[in-house]
Amino acid sequence: MFEHIKQDDLLNDALSKVPNDVDKREGSIIYDALAPHSIQLYELYLSMDGLLREMFGDTATREFLIKLCLDRGIVPEPATNAVLKGVFNIDVPIGSRFNLDSLNYVITEKISDGIFKLKCETPGTVGNNWFGPLIPVNYIDGLQSAALVELLIPGEDEEATEDLRKRYLESFDSQAYGGNRKDYQEKVHDLQGVGGVKGYRVKNDIYNVKLVIMDTNFNSPTSALLEELQTAIDPETNHGEGMGIAPIGHVVNVVGVTEVPVNITFNLIYDTGYDWSYVENEILTLLDEYFLDLKKNWESSQQLTVRISHIESRVLEIEGIIDISNTLINNLSENLILGQNDIPTRGIISE
Repeated sequence: MFEHIKQDDLLNDALSKVPNDVDKREGSIIYDALAPHSIQLYELYLSMDGLLREMFGDTATREFLIKLCLDRGIVPEPATNAVLKGVFNIDVPIGSRFNLDSLNYVITEKISDGIFKLKCETPGTVGNNWFGPLIPVNYIDGLQSAALVELLIPGEDEEATEDLRKRYLESFDSQAYGGNRKDYQEKVHDLQGVGGVKGYRVKNDIYNVKLVIMDTNFNSPTSALLEELQTAIDPETNHGEGMGIAPIGHVVNVVGVTEVPVNITFNLIYDTGYDWSYVENEILTLLDEYFLDLKKNWESSQQLTVRISHIESRVLEIEGIIDISNTLINNLSENLILGQNDIPTRGIISE
């Protein structure tokens, strides 16, 4: 690029082209004539440097990266609205609106008597986090209780720039076509609520394709999400007919990852004034972060491994803990190797 070019160098280079018998000192006519030109030339080089950076996918800013993606048929994934389960003492009308803190929700579908699906009106992950009593926006006769109790389909934020960049660069590696593995990964990832997917060829029952799904919160998906994904990919009433995104002849079974509880015990040596009550919450948070890091790599890994060394090294970073020993994972003094469709979840953590 042109970052090595400096305005003073451009001015000196221009002055070097002027004969030495001409006054070239600062303040001279020739100096004052060339100085503004060197500044403009320097600004031109800066613009050229920026232009070159915007031409390539690994350096382009979001605005120009989106333009590059369009050439590959790729667009940023928009933010989506969370879908949650609400429980009411009566059947409320479809379209009724409710409030919880700063968010509003609208009834979209009846699940059973007094139980409904609600969509958060604000798109993004903000709709995934709030549960509790709902307040109706408009009066509903006979309504005595209303509450959000469960997240069914996680909302997603607009696709981050670096995730979009990764998709763009990966689009050159292999061609997604006609139900190959790459095709399934791209199309299933475009569906709301999908945070990871693995595809397999199977030969059992009526199915010949198996898709294992992890949701955008890196957990096993709810039955409601799996049902929606199954319908979008290969509806059960039209298996193999190509009525979803799966090609004709592909009979697809959509299942969720298996969450495996990870129970951990260890012996801790504390600094003076510390004990388990001081460090417990920090250890639990630390382990959740470790398991989240593992789950984020599930899609690209053959299988995940919960390692004793990683647990111990992280625990030793906590203030007040001097040493750790005799670490057991699920009552064994060895690393826990999970199955290819398993993800870890925190179980019982104790000394």
